[in-house]
Amino acid sequence: MTRPTRQRDDRTRWQGEEEEDEADEDVDVDDLDPEDLVRTADGELIHEETGLIVEEEQIDPGPEWRAFNHQERQEKSRVGAPTTQTMHDKGLTTTIDWKDKDAYGRSISSRKRSQMHRLRKWQERIRTKDAGERNLQFALSEVDRMASALGVPRSVREVASVIYRRALNEDLIRGRSIEGVATAALYAACRKEGIPRSLEEISEVSRVERKEIGRTYRYISQELGLEMKPVDPKKYVPRFCSELDLSEEVQVKANEIIEETAEKGLLSGKSPTGYAAAAIYAASLLCNEKKTQREVADVAQVTEVTIRNRYQEQIEAMGIHS
Repeated sequence: MTRPTRQRDDRTRWQGEEEEDEADEDVDVDDLDPEDLVRTADGELIHEETGLIVEEEQIDPGPEWRAFNHQERQEKSRVGAPTTQTMHDKGLTTTIDWKDKDAYGRSISSRKRSQMHRLRKWQERIRTKDAGERNLQFALSEVDRMASALGVPRSVREVASVIYRRALNEDLIRGRSIEGVATAALYAACRKEGIPRSLEEISEVSRVERKEIGRTYRYISQELGLEMKPVDPKKYVPRFCSELDLSEEVQVKANEIIEETAEKGLLSGKSPTGYAAAAIYAASLLCNEKKTQREVADVAQVTEVTIRNRYQEQIEAMGIHS
């Protein structure tokens, strides 16, 4: 009794598959709306309505093994760390471990320890073959130090390192300080990655003055053809509101003020940090979470006069009477 049923189920499934195949054949890829195509996590391009797979021949760059926790990944991995632009040698050289132990974890003799100390010292020296590489190593370490102080993600450090390398290849560093170009590269990387930091914030963690950072940034940006869009003041709002302990309501209101006033052309030629600070100040008043102009100015690193001027312009544009 069971066998015929299974055969009948198989026939039904085959018929269903044949109908699906015919339906797929009827769909013309050129007639599909590009907006209905969705890229999955596996890299397949699928049409949402019909379920048609438009692209499926994807190369999987990942490993052939599977792991479910960090320990398994460490045990199964057969490669080292990925290459990185944040190191002068891209992380391809070897390092001698500082632990004075052998492969079995046993302590080594004092004679071996002194030998390993000498090897370690020479290993560090030969990692840089000339003055150019030593300067690059110093510049990238400066980028890493400043990025850590600013709390920006790893991607910004990578982009900053690439920009500095490009400036080095184009011989743009001649006549300028290494720290100045490294700082300008980091400032450009922050803007490119959509995590803007003001020149004041950058200069606080740098060893060069704000004026030199701005001048060097403009020079390398022009010479390297970095297409920088104006910084959106809304990018500063979440960070400033967080530092001022303001609610989500104030944040939303500040974004609304920026959008509404920017549409009327008020943003043109204005500092984005000052503009964001004024919008936050106005929003805090409207939401009954008042902050003084001094408090907002300290967080945004602008003057109270800037906040007052931008605030007056914004409320007048919105038709609000103070």
